[in-house]
Amino acid sequence: MSDAALPTVAEVRAAAEAVKAALDRHLAAVERRSGAEDPEVHAAFNELAAAAEEYDELLYERYDEVTPFEIPASEDGVPYSGPAEPTAFSVLIRRDYAVVEPQRLLAQAERVAAHDRDAGAELGESAGTAAALGVLFGEYEPDEIASRYKEFGLEEGDSTLWITAGGTTPEPGEWLNTPFDHADPEHVLHRFDVSSVFDDEFDEDEDDDGAPALERIR
Repeated sequence: MSDAALPTVAEVRAAAEAVKAALDRHLAAVERRSGAEDPEVHAAFNELAAAAEEYDELLYERYDEVTPFEIPASEDGVPYSGPAEPTAFSVLIRRDYAVVEPQRLLAQAERVAAHDRDAGAELGESAGTAAALGVLFGEYEPDEIASRYKEFGLEEGDSTLWITAGGTTPEPGEWLNTPFDHADPEHVLHRFDVSSVFDDEFDEDEDDDGAPALERIR
C-alpha cells in the first residue's frame, strides 16, 4: 500500500479521541444504569465497540500495530451487548438430520416399544417415522442419538450450539409456551457451528465415521 493510500496521522489520532469519548460515555451509562439490561448501557457498548474497531483498523493500516484489547463480537458482525458478568445463561442447540433408512428407524423404535407399554401405545399398529421419532427421543438423550445417528437410520446435517447470557434465571414455566422466541444474537457469549460447508475453509482430517467434524468457535 502506498503512503498516499494510508490513513493520515490526524485520522488515526481522531479515531483514538473517538475511543476515549466512547469510553467516557460507556462509563457514564454504566454508572447510572437502571438494571442488568439497561438499553443505554447496551447502546454505549455498541458505540464503544464500533469506535474501537475503527481505531484498530486505522492504527494497523498506518503503523502496522494493533490494540491490546478486543471487544467480543460474533462472526456475523453482531456485537455482544449482554451483561459483562452474566449470572445466568441458556444453551440453545439445533441439530439437523435426514431420515435415510426409515426401516432402520422403525426397527429401533419397535425394540424400545417391545419393553415399554407407553412407547408401544405411541408407536401404534400403523407405525410411521413421526411416531418412531417420538419413541426414540423419549427413550434416548439427544446426545446419545447424535453419537449413534447411523444406528437409527439417520444422516447428520448442520448443527449449532449457542450459549446466551441472561441477567436472571427465568421462573419455572415462564418460557415454555414460546421457548425459542427469545434468542437474542447480541447476547450470544459463545457459538459452536458444525457444517460440511467448512470443508473448503479448513484443511481438517475426517473423523472415525468418515464424516466431517469441523467446528467453528467464537
